[in-house]
Amino acid sequence: MSRFNTPLNIEKIKVSKIDQVDFNKLPFGEIFTDHMLVCDYRNGAWEIPKILPYQNISMSPSARVFHYGQAIFEGMKAFKDIAGDAWLFRPDENFNRFNKSCERLAMPAIREDYFFDGLQELVSIDKEWIKGGAGNSLYIRPFMIASQSGVMAAPSDEYKFIIICSPAQAYYGGEVRVKIAEKYSRAASGGFGFAKAAGNYAGQFYPTKLAQEEGFQQVVWTDANTHEYIEEAGTMNIFVRIGDTLITGPTSDSILDGVTRKSLIQLAKDNQVKIDIRPIKVSEILEAQKNNTLKEMFGAGTAAVVSPISGFGYRGEKYEIATQENSYAMMFKKKLNDIQYNLSPDPYGWRVSAY
Repeated sequence: MSRFNTPLNIEKIKVSKIDQVDFNKLPFGEIFTDHMLVCDYRNGAWEIPKILPYQNISMSPSARVFHYGQAIFEGMKAFKDIAGDAWLFRPDENFNRFNKSCERLAMPAIREDYFFDGLQELVSIDKEWIKGGAGNSLYIRPFMIASQSGVMAAPSDEYKFIIICSPAQAYYGGEVRVKIAEKYSRAASGGFGFAKAAGNYAGQFYPTKLAQEEGFQQVVWTDANTHEYIEEAGTMNIFVRIGDTLITGPTSDSILDGVTRKSLIQLAKDNQVKIDIRPIKVSEILEAQKNNTLKEMFGAGTAAVVSPISGFGYRGEKYEIATQENSYAMMFKKKLNDIQYNLSPDPYGWRVSAY
């Protein structure tokens, strides 16, 4: 249902490509639905959004996104319940964070009516791409790029806001072992690590490649100043369970304010799990591993929801984390999935109709 009755220019595809897709074999983020939303910012204002057949975009080689990196994005999902209704999960959080990213990168905030009405209309048009069943979802990627031509080192005066959608299956990456970073950092204090800026992710690829060559799947990032405190796990927020206490670092200008992260914090509080939100020292993790009180480590994010960590490496040593019979990670993943798929009551108002 439209929130604001926004006028939209809609051009639907003549023949859907959905029949060409094998929904039993979906590589994550490589197949896209029939339509996309595009909205241009020119002359100090957003133009009327357009929903078009999914297609390439034409831009000048001097568009500033290519030269100065003004590019941000969000990651969201739509879920289909057993009755065939589709739901978004906490979309207001994604909208608010998107505009915080805009502000940090000197980009214009997207209008609330354009974001929500455009998103819901797009999902409604492509609703057949949302498959029911546990683990199936529609991954939604809103993003914004600087489109003005010219290589002057200054913020662009023109932008494109685009939403594309990709059908997704249950995410399972196998056993995940991580390397705790000693040299490289994801983001620095005073920087824009809290924003979902494209450059934050590009800078991770090389250190992650080096870790993978050593047999790890991801990097646990440490603070840029001292490398004494853990901050994130790959592209996810990180949780550590020591004894029966769950710990996650506070958000800052170098840590993303994850939607899944804050949801798990709320679930922990409401399920009598002690949760500490405070900085976590690498030495504390090593000590807990030594005295057998390190019970779990896991990442939290939109793609996997929860990704358990089965081992970690630090300063040339490798450590294993035993599987817990009463895993907090698995408990919270189930509780969150049950809300997302409308399998349980939603006392928080997190579940929102997708159209």
